Amino acid sequence: MRAFKSLRVRLSQGTQYVKDLRTATPTGHHGRPVISTAPCADECVACRDVCPTTAVTLAPVTIDLGRCVFCNACAEVCPPQKIVFTPATQMGSDARDKLFVREGDTEAIRARASATFAKLFGRSLKLRQVSAGGCNACELELNATANVNFDLQRYGIEWVASPRHADALVLTGPLTRTMKDAVQLAWDAMPEPRFLVAVGACTISGGLHDASLSLRSGERAGVRGDSSAIDRGFLERVGPALYVPGCPPHPLTFVNAILDLIDVA
Repeated sequence: MRAFKSLRVRLSQGTQYVKDLRTATPTGHHGRPVISTAPCADECVACRDVCPTTAVTLAPVTIDLGRCVFCNACAEVCPPQKIVFTPATQMGSDARDKLFVREGDTEAIRARASATFAKLFGRSLKLRQVSAGGCNACELELNATANVNFDLQRYGIEWVASPRHADALVLTGPLTRTMKDAVQLAWDAMPEPRFLVAVGACTISGGLHDASLSLRSGERAGVRGDSSAIDRGFLERVGPALYVPGCPPHPLTFVNAILDLIDVA
């Protein structure tokens, strides 16, 4: 009876296993944006003003993927095809200042392979995930990397329950003050060598939780603010070795960023 049920599931859903994670492209996904060099209307600032996280700047039009929540609002208010969110998932980076897409850019963003990381973790990498005030969206997508579809374990990369068994701390959420000690304790419990991965707009920049995002008289205020609920000092002390943008990032974005870093083809 179970065999027949399994066959019915297979017939109705097809093959769930993603054979090649390096070339797979999801449909209907807002991934890495492309900004054309088509001229903007005179004094048009619509794309900048509609962005909920100040990820868009002008002259030239630039999108900060570390702040972007991939809502597509900027593309909707811009002239046709000026800003297009492609389904491409590869946009992880080993440096914060590389997470910018400017008009006319054609080269894909990707993490630079590290010979040191490849030697240390290329065949066995253990990850410990901590949610520092996240909404659970990034956490769900990270969980999906271990399911039958993506099967991250095929590369020798596994999630572990204890930081004492981990090589990398995968951090999500804006880093709330109440999670400050928990994040530090997890990091301190990890043996050397270790590294930090910042996942999602909230962790990379504060995202929608950034207290500096405020509206005044219908315009975005220029004053940067601080929130007593957020404490991002940990990121300042421990610089991430890898940034994975998104809100939330697609599982393929995370998988490809990790594989790029440890130089897995």
